[in-house]
Amino acid sequence: MINGPGQLLPYVAGRFGDKAALVTAARTMTFNDLHEASNQVAAGIAARGIQPGRVVSLYSQNRWEWLVAYHGALKAGAVVNPINVMLTAREVEFVLEDCESAMIFVGEDDAAKVIAASQNLPHECLIVSFGGSIEGAESFSELLSGDYAVPVFTPEPEMPCTIGYTSGTTGHPKGAIQSNRAVATNFGLTATMHGREDRDVVVTALPAPHVYGNVAINSTWLVGGTVVLMERFRPADALELIGEHKATMFEGVPAMYATMLADPAIEKSDLTSLTRCTVGGQTMPIVTIERWENRSGAPLIELWGMTELAGLGTTHALHTQGPRGSIGVPLPGMEATVRDLADPAREAARGEAGELLIRGSIVMLGYHGKPEATAEVLDEAGWLRTGDVARMDEQGNLFIVDRLKDMIITGGYNVYPAEIERVLSAHPEVALVGVGPVPDTVKGELACAYVVRTNGGTVGEKDLIEFCAAHLAPYKRPRMIRFVEDLPKTSSGKIMRRKLIAVPQSVEEIGSPSFAQVSELR
Repeated sequence: MINGPGQLLPYVAGRFGDKAALVTAARTMTFNDLHEASNQVAAGIAARGIQPGRVVSLYSQNRWEWLVAYHGALKAGAVVNPINVMLTAREVEFVLEDCESAMIFVGEDDAAKVIAASQNLPHECLIVSFGGSIEGAESFSELLSGDYAVPVFTPEPEMPCTIGYTSGTTGHPKGAIQSNRAVATNFGLTATMHGREDRDVVVTALPAPHVYGNVAINSTWLVGGTVVLMERFRPADALELIGEHKATMFEGVPAMYATMLADPAIEKSDLTSLTRCTVGGQTMPIVTIERWENRSGAPLIELWGMTELAGLGTTHALHTQGPRGSIGVPLPGMEATVRDLADPAREAARGEAGELLIRGSIVMLGYHGKPEATAEVLDEAGWLRTGDVARMDEQGNLFIVDRLKDMIITGGYNVYPAEIERVLSAHPEVALVGVGPVPDTVKGELACAYVVRTNGGTVGEKDLIEFCAAHLAPYKRPRMIRFVEDLPKTSSGKIMRRKLIAVPQSVEEIGSPSFAQVSELR
């Protein structure tokens, strides 16, 4: 149907024309509006001498201009580099230099720091601000108003079309190069698996630079559906938008569902229009899934993916939902296997935890400029090591245990934070929970749970530790509970476990045991 994401808007504009495609706080745009505006961007990029194959970066919060610039750059034959809006100026500078970006579109709030960072680059990088004119940057409105010829570019399926940088938790981020085929295949199969239709209205606050957000938007547009895009996630606002627009889908990460369920606005929210929702990004406690499904009346489809896969790798199909807690099966045409943690050459037995590997056309071409790093995760047979610990049941359903690098080793035992989080989330006075390691002189590391109580909740540390005792083996139980006002999250809303230790406690909990005293709780 289409060779790459750059052909998406011409295709859907021809089919759905003046139907509403995008709703934001700033404006509503039809498919024709998006197509015409992105043509202007493509023409402006070409007129500034940026040839096909060069990199064009995007750095801002969700907004209509971001999506128009994304598709305009693809139409011009550029390789698009979506940048996480949470990155600092120095981190943005690294990305721009690493991928030799020729142009960057930036939100007005971050334009000044990007202009300053660009001064240190060894190459020229044109800057376009989504806001008004600013010294050192061209305005987006100026680029749109130019009278230039629209370039004609036909993408080859195996040509690179995006470079998405990983989080860089263990050093500098790496740029995963995706082909036109990979990106288009991913959002096409996502639309199929989730039963998307032209009557769908999807509310989401997932960031467009994130592969999950990108696939959610483009898979909806592929079938002529409407996307109601939030600039930032706020639980009460999300609930209101679902009712206002009679949304048929909401797409988010576990923390979004947990905070919506805990928000007082949930009591008066109209969720009756929802026909299904999706959740990914992190493992989700079954009790939270059940609470959302009971409140909304809509099935919650679990999925899993990563930057190196251009989006989803596995999910459930709408009409063949598998067991609760499962991330589903590989996308059609893709393969998955679980390898033994001690012997990666051996396939793990069904039900046994091991590292999840994926193979197929959605797998990245490699890390930009890093052949050694590519070889570490992508073998000659095309299998991608995901870094996720998973198990597969007898029917082929996959279950994520946790991230391999988030595993806590306590007294020689492997403890997975997600397992503790699932148990604590079942407590009626726990709104949100994240688990991370704290140092211990005897056992190396101990598990500490950081808990946000529900409104009016009074549950204490001893109560929650005793609650865990009925569900977890002694070595798996948290040895300390800290009550906090909120948890650190990524731009996509995932809980950042590595930053939990720095979260300040609630005022009433200051008297809780210190980390130095935590061994007394063993």
